[in-house]
Amino acid sequence: MSLRTAVAAPFRQAGSREMGESAFVVALSLDRDWFSPDQAKRLVDVAASEGLLERDDGELRVSFEPGSVDIPEGFTPEESILQERSTFERVLDALVDAGHDKQEAVAAVNGLQSELGVTIEAAAVLYAHRNAVDVQQHAETALGEL
Repeated sequence: MSLRTAVAAPFRQAGSREMGESAFVVALSLDRDWFSPDQAKRLVDVAASEGLLERDDGELRVSFEPGSVDIPEGFTPEESILQERSTFERVLDALVDAGHDKQEAVAAVNGLQSELGVTIEAAAVLYAHRNAVDVQQHAETALGEL
C-alpha cells in the first residue's frame, strides 16, 4: 500500500519510530519532494485516521515497524493517498493484503449484505472475521456507523 510506504519513508530515514510532525512534513515535502507542505500535512491527517500514525502534542509515532516496509527504488506516491477511505475500502484492503482475491471478496461481501440486510461495512467486517482477517479497528468504526 503506497500510504504505508509514504508514511514509513521519513521514519526509516530518521531511524526512529517517533518524530516531530514538522520534521515529517519536511521529509516528505523538501527532502523527498513527494508533496507540498500542505499535502504532507494532509497525509498526516489521513495516516492518523487510518491508524498508521499516532499524534501526541506535535509528535508523531508510527504504529507499525517502518523497517518492514519495502520502499522501491524510484517510488513516488500517488496523490490519491491523500483521500480518506471508507471503512469498506479499508477492510477490503486488509482482505487483499491477507491474500484474498478482491473481486471474490467484494462479491461475497455484497452477498452477505443482501442476505443479512446490514451495511456494506458491517458485511465486510463479518466476511473478514469469518476468514480470520483481523479488522478489529475497522469493526469498531463500522459499529459506530450502524
